[in-house]
Amino acid sequence: MPPRQRPVGTVTRGTTNPNRLRRCDRWIAGPQAWRLRRSPGPPVVVDLGYGASPTTAVELHDRLSAVRPDVQVVGIEIDPARVAAGKPLERDGLSFRLGGFEVPLDGGARPTVVRAFNVLRQYAEDEVPAAWALVQERLAPDGLLVDGTCDEIGRRAAWVAVDATGPLSLTLSLRMGGLERPSDVAERLPKSLIHRNVPGEPVHEFLADLDRAWARHAPHSSWGARQRFLATAAEVRESWPLLDGPSRWRLGELTVAWSAVAPAGR
Repeated sequence: MPPRQRPVGTVTRGTTNPNRLRRCDRWIAGPQAWRLRRSPGPPVVVDLGYGASPTTAVELHDRLSAVRPDVQVVGIEIDPARVAAGKPLERDGLSFRLGGFEVPLDGGARPTVVRAFNVLRQYAEDEVPAAWALVQERLAPDGLLVDGTCDEIGRRAAWVAVDATGPLSLTLSLRMGGLERPSDVAERLPKSLIHRNVPGEPVHEFLADLDRAWARHAPHSSWGARQRFLATAAEVRESWPLLDGPSRWRLGELTVAWSAVAPAGR
């Protein structure tokens, strides 16, 4: 980052909790692990806007090290005090630095994954494309931006996967125990979609179809919520372009092509 360049972005509330982002981490270390493995050198993964505690960056490093032991996780925060709080936890493969959506990395390194969770939720919807574009310019080949939102302890989460060409998919991840209906995740949709959950918008219809299928497969509850969710996803796949299958559905996770749920008119 050039000297005296100010980080791009604004300070967020910074709320975080241990294990809050486990669902997204599991997805990065699972279906997206090929991006890390394909990197010719140590892949760089950024935890952008990690918040008041560096815990999520530490956890991310722990989880991704199982995929690539040489992974380099960099926690980036716009608040100098939060960066200072992370410094004592630095170790081989884990560091913290000041920055924002410009994603400043030593030597002009390009990240394989940038995870930005609960960051853009606090921005206006019309600010999202510019923030995405800044990160997209910084991505490595096969790089991915993961823009998501979750509840306070990570029971419900949703994220958009964005590569250099644009958004690819929307993933919903739900704790099935106590789940009343899949659309309960609506209040955790990313900023690009949360205001679009209204009649006439594709994401609203998608969630409605999930709820209808969930209701139809209520008898599967006799075998547990997991079996009910598997049956729900299998039915929805008949009319929506789901990009995953039963191995992910069993985790309460479901990914749909972005083209099917993108805001109307885009």
